Amino acid sequence: MKVTLLASEHEIFANTYLLEDEKSGEAAIVDPAWYGDVIKGVLEEKNINLKYVLLTHGHFDHILGVYGLQKEVGAKVVIHESDAGHLLDPKKSLREGNFPEPQYPVTADITVKDGDVIMLGDEEIKVMSTPGHTNGSVCYILENDRVILSGDTLFCMTAGRTDFPDGSDEKMIASLKRLVALDGDYTVLPGHNRATTLESERKRNWYIRRMVK
Repeated sequence: MKVTLLASEHEIFANTYLLEDEKSGEAAIVDPAWYGDVIKGVLEEKNINLKYVLLTHGHFDHILGVYGLQKEVGAKVVIHESDAGHLLDPKKSLREGNFPEPQYPVTADITVKDGDVIMLGDEEIKVMSTPGHTNGSVCYILENDRVILSGDTLFCMTAGRTDFPDGSDEKMIASLKRLVALDGDYTVLPGHNRATTLESERKRNWYIRRMVK
């Protein structure tokens, strides 16, 4: 599967990724922080068959582009069942008081849980529940490509914040333990900051080294 950084956090609040199954022509966008010229331009230029919007969690800086992609493009919105309410409530998404533009309500088309699989063409996208940043945080794992889309769970050299209303240090530690226990190495594509590898984070990530034993 082809994985592209569609827009970085410096352009639209959070790293937004495009997944393309080149055989079937189907595609998915992960964490569309904003549905503006950057995303619209790529979709129009490539004439992409956008099947899904995959959300790693429900905070506003990862979901404000969802409304446009669902209403204008017809992509199905996928989010963990515990964070589905964030799409309807700007208090839960933390948009209220932190960002002036409105959050238009969106209803999830598909709610997922740990162990679910999303098919993009013939390619499997596995869902790993990784609560800690939010109760419904997930990582999407492309096993064939050895790629983890880690959202705000695992970053280069650190981990996601746990001081939000539904955050939890205990759950974050348990989630990181699950990630570092995966067999072998993966490319890690986080919601913020730069890409890294799982092996590098096992050795160098201060949060993992101090908190996950």
